[in-house]
Amino acid sequence: MIEFAKKYKLIIFSCLGVLIIVSVFVFFFTKKPIVKKTTPIAIVTTPTAPVVTTTKPNTPVTTTSVKPVPPPPPPVGTDRFIVSLTDTPDTISANLLSGGYIADATAFSNLIGTKIISPGGYKISQGWTTAQMLQVLSGKPYMKWVLIPPGLRKEEIAALLASTLGWTKKQTTYFITKDTTTKPEYVEGVYAPDTYLIPVAETTTQVTTRLINQFNQNFSPYLPQFTAKDVKWTSALTLASIVQREAANAADMPLIAGILWNRLNQGMQLDVDSTLQYARGNTGSGWWAPITVADKKIDSPYNTYIHTGLPPHPISNPSIDAISAVLNPATTDCIYYLHDNNHITHCSVTYAEQEANVQKYLITPPTTN
Repeated sequence: MIEFAKKYKLIIFSCLGVLIIVSVFVFFFTKKPIVKKTTPIAIVTTPTAPVVTTTKPNTPVTTTSVKPVPPPPPPVGTDRFIVSLTDTPDTISANLLSGGYIADATAFSNLIGTKIISPGGYKISQGWTTAQMLQVLSGKPYMKWVLIPPGLRKEEIAALLASTLGWTKKQTTYFITKDTTTKPEYVEGVYAPDTYLIPVAETTTQVTTRLINQFNQNFSPYLPQFTAKDVKWTSALTLASIVQREAANAADMPLIAGILWNRLNQGMQLDVDSTLQYARGNTGSGWWAPITVADKKIDSPYNTYIHTGLPPHPISNPSIDAISAVLNPATTDCIYYLHDNNHITHCSVTYAEQEANVQKYLITPPTTN
């Protein structure tokens, strides 16, 4: 037996090992889990108390601002109402009363108070409330007054129109380079100086036509008179544009026109600074800055110091006074002229007399009594 055990001890121990492993497996993997009985817990909800947030000192507190309710849009009227350049609250109210737009002119004038009613054109209607009427009249006019003084070149007129009517740079450039170049005689001189009431919505082309139409209306009475004197209207307008720039005032225009006619009739050079200023343009000191000695050498058909006769076209847009002076110049033998420091014109027949006037009125300082 002992010999049998020794002989088969390896087999016996192997069998014992397998038995032990099986027993362990059965114990652990066939054991039933213990299930504990649990009592369901009732979940009770209570109202959540408001959370109070405290801010630390020096911590900015964000507050929600309430935006004001915008006023209602202004009503759209059907009638044109004009506020002139000289109207006051009293005259505006009186005109509204006479048109049947308000019932009490005094009350409306007082209501205007410090509100600004800009000159121009507005669209209003009868039957509006006082508040509606005041809302429209204190807003932006759909038509604006434009005052174009005489003697400007078209670039200056363009800047004036752009400033008043709100033109863009592109619109301003189009007026200068396109609208006013449709015909050779429309380059300059026909954009009549006057007071205009112009719709803001008008195109640059429409404004150009408006100005030309005004010139035609103003100039038409003079056209047959220039024709009777065998003077082309374009030549008359060009000379008038020079007279406009050269004369110290309207009273001097016939004399300046007479002197310039004398130079033209005698085949002399006009020798006027204004045509040279036009040729030079704006070099940073304005369109009509005083000329220099160097400017007199500018190679341009508008340089009347080196070219005889009239320049190719007008150099400014003249007034009716200047046009009338060219048609009816003063009779004079003078060839030369100058303006003293008080803007008084002194003319002379000879160049020697001109030099004496220069010495007397421009170089020699005035004596004090």
